[in-house]
Amino acid sequence: MPYLSRVRLNPLRGESRTLLANPRAMRGAVLGGVAERPTEERVLWRLDTDNPRRPMLFVLTESKPDWTHIVERAGWPDADGEHAAVRDYTPLLARIAVGREFAFRLTANPVQNTSTPQAPSTIQGKRKSAGHTRSFRIGHRTAADQTAWFLKRCERWGFTVPDARTDPAAPGLDAPESGEAAREVRITARQRHSFGKNGRGESPVVLTTATFEGRLRVTDAALFAERLVGGIGPGKAYGCGLMTLAALPEGS
Repeated sequence: MPYLSRVRLNPLRGESRTLLANPRAMRGAVLGGVAERPTEERVLWRLDTDNPRRPMLFVLTESKPDWTHIVERAGWPDADGEHAAVRDYTPLLARIAVGREFAFRLTANPVQNTSTPQAPSTIQGKRKSAGHTRSFRIGHRTAADQTAWFLKRCERWGFTVPDARTDPAAPGLDAPESGEAAREVRITARQRHSFGKNGRGESPVVLTTATFEGRLRVTDAALFAERLVGGIGPGKAYGCGLMTLAALPEGS
């Protein structure tokens, strides 16, 4: 039975600042909330920092988690309010049906595979000089390329993004490519992370992320439900791939 959790973080605490700045550290804290098989269980997480004073951690787990360690070290353990909400995810999955529309949010890692990167890193340059023939996976850097990456793949994830309902399109709902209609999706945040993978001085992990928000329409219920629990795109270990849904207002 999957569970969706929401954990409040206190950005003024030292432990919280470490988690907010380093996806590898946050991954360790997230796995610390899974009791049985933390390295085997499918775990997705996302950090929402719309309000920098009240960042929120969302986590999807297969088993019921315990976030006491995060609340005590990086939250408000003695304050009022619900510090760690854990909800059964099954009722939402049961509402997935072809044709149904939802508001959504997703932080993803839009990437491309290429053997000729325009600005190769030092490591990529060395590998190429050494005869490395496999293509490199690099992150898309512009909002236009990131949006195109998302829109070209959504059908294989079991949904589509409708055309924008405003004329002209609302700010941010620009046409992804010349000649195409604007779609109901916008990028609300973009980040580039660089951090050590194992803390042993190895080559850093470079992660380019984009947070997408908008409206979607389900085209394949089984496939979409599978992607909701399995994650979307690469970078899942470091805070990418968790899509959350919200009901749309009636008549919208």
